[in-house]
Amino acid sequence: MFTGIDEVDWASLGHAYGPADDVPGLLRGLASPDPVEREAALDGMYAAVHHQGDVYDSTLACIPFLLELVASPEVQDRGAVVELLTSIGGIELDGDDEPGPDEEEFEEAANYAMAASAVAAGADVFTGLLSDDDPGVRLAVPCALAVLHGEPARVLALLRGRLAAEQDAEVRLALVEAVGRIALRHAALRAEAAQWLSGLLAPDHPAGLRLAALAQLARCAPDALPKGIAATVPALLREADGPGGPGHGRGTDDLLRTLHSALGDRVDERVALLVARLSDGDPAQRTDAVWMCHGLIRTWRGPYEELVRSVGAQLGDPEPRLRAAAASLLESLFGLARPAADALAARIDTSGAGAGPRDDRALIALARLGDPRAVPALAVALAEPEPPRGAAFAVPYLGQSAAPLAPVLRRRLGEVGLDDQLFDRAGPLLRALGALRAAEALPEVLRVLRGAPQRGGEWVTESALRALAAFGPAALPAAPELCALLRSPSSSVATAAARALWSVAGDADAVLPVLRRFLAADGPDERRSAATALGFLGAPAKPAVPALRGLLAARERWLRMDAAIALWRVTGETGDALPVLLTAWEENRYGRVEVAECLARMGPAASPAAPLLRAELSRPRRHNVLDGGSGTHDIERDERLLTLCRQALADQG
Repeated sequence: MFTGIDEVDWASLGHAYGPADDVPGLLRGLASPDPVEREAALDGMYAAVHHQGDVYDSTLACIPFLLELVASPEVQDRGAVVELLTSIGGIELDGDDEPGPDEEEFEEAANYAMAASAVAAGADVFTGLLSDDDPGVRLAVPCALAVLHGEPARVLALLRGRLAAEQDAEVRLALVEAVGRIALRHAALRAEAAQWLSGLLAPDHPAGLRLAALAQLARCAPDALPKGIAATVPALLREADGPGGPGHGRGTDDLLRTLHSALGDRVDERVALLVARLSDGDPAQRTDAVWMCHGLIRTWRGPYEELVRSVGAQLGDPEPRLRAAAASLLESLFGLARPAADALAARIDTSGAGAGPRDDRALIALARLGDPRAVPALAVALAEPEPPRGAAFAVPYLGQSAAPLAPVLRRRLGEVGLDDQLFDRAGPLLRALGALRAAEALPEVLRVLRGAPQRGGEWVTESALRALAAFGPAALPAAPELCALLRSPSSSVATAAARALWSVAGDADAVLPVLRRFLAADGPDERRSAATALGFLGAPAKPAVPALRGLLAARERWLRMDAAIALWRVTGETGDALPVLLTAWEENRYGRVEVAECLARMGPAASPAAPLLRAELSRPRRHNVLDGGSGTHDIERDERLLTLCRQALADQG
């Protein structure tokens, strides 16, 4: 074994941490009879030679020796080496991903391509391992064949033939998954694979195998799924979770997750599956189901009342991780959490005998619903030395039912230190007081406004100015401060001061020159701030109409949108603004909430937007879904968009 390994000039090759002269030791460690040494060698390969999926010249040099390892029956833990080879050789670059020879990533992409070619050239070694004595090898090999072998039709036949002889339940699932992979990668084999998978749905097959087949059909041939799977899958899950099932719960969670995701926009079926899991799974399985709920609701629109009630029921479970997962999900749902309101209220009621500590996430979720039952607990939370994160931010959702919170908010604002932590501590309080229009807090707001640090104080200054604007004429004593801030070199501060001064004193002559000056500035951010403030003024901003109209052809799409909204608010005329808004809708989905709000205010004059609004309401996918990430208010914003679309259409008659 390892013939020629010492003839490689490893020191001239590299990996993630420099010269690769340590690689021969790692390769030999993979063949060691000592399990500790094998594990350390495998960790070293992933840490250095295949660091975060990268392929180096030393990685390429390792491939022949890794293939030799998996072909040697005396080597233990060969399944882990098969997985390593699958990862090294399984990276695919399509035409859009391939950089040109002059690009910095060209060498890296070339290494990936050479690795795929080198592993594929030796992939025949895997065909002989389908019946290996080591179940760990048999578990890893199906995926390797599906991903790496250059003859997919031959591999498909081998996988199908192996299933009948395979006795290990987990390996059988791996064979089915590998068939699904082939069907996804090779359209010409999809019908054949789907027909075989459909045959595995027969009642004489084990429940776990039937679930695996359903999951792969959903991925590669969803039209071939039988009807009524939402009714049959829960029974299969219960059977598979029993003795002899694949992994006793954890394996079925993987199957359910695959099936659930593969169903895509078939929301009703996905909801039914999750409701069933939340009703009869053990706490760990129900916790997984709650996290699956999050991904579903964040991505797809749909009727979620029953599912949300089922999630709310988990708040009373003794398992803390399940309760935490349920509260976290409900906190992110805002208005969609309403079916769980009673469960949330019960969770924050700590007055009863034997009651546990208050659940802060449940409290914030209830407040975000606008439920007055949150107010007493929120008052207690806000009075604590370190209030829960998000407590003050939740106050505006309660509307005027939160008025009793004004005194504690005012006291907390008066206590914050005027230091570099001012924005983090004062920002939420200022927003809450502004939402309540609690003008009695004027002294505390002015204290923050005057004490904002010179460095990094703009954000807290703007927050204070927004609170003063919300107070309206009751904040007239702040007018001198506001006039002084009109001269700020910061456009965001100066325009926020202009809005506040207009709200407090109604003096358009004082604020228009400042706003028109920023409207003509070079930077798009300055012009956007000024346009938004002019729209806030409304008709008194008519002297700025020519400049606003000129911005409708600006290069920046956000600026065009803001200028169109402001122009309509100032003039009440749709002729110039509406076409720009309709274009903005199409070219910038992240601005649709602002556009829809404007369209809803236009009433019948916005009728040309009706096709766009109806199309939005018919889309199953949320408008602001980001692959690989999400924001805390994404669901709320999309639900607000839907509400505004319906409102705009209703107002058009």
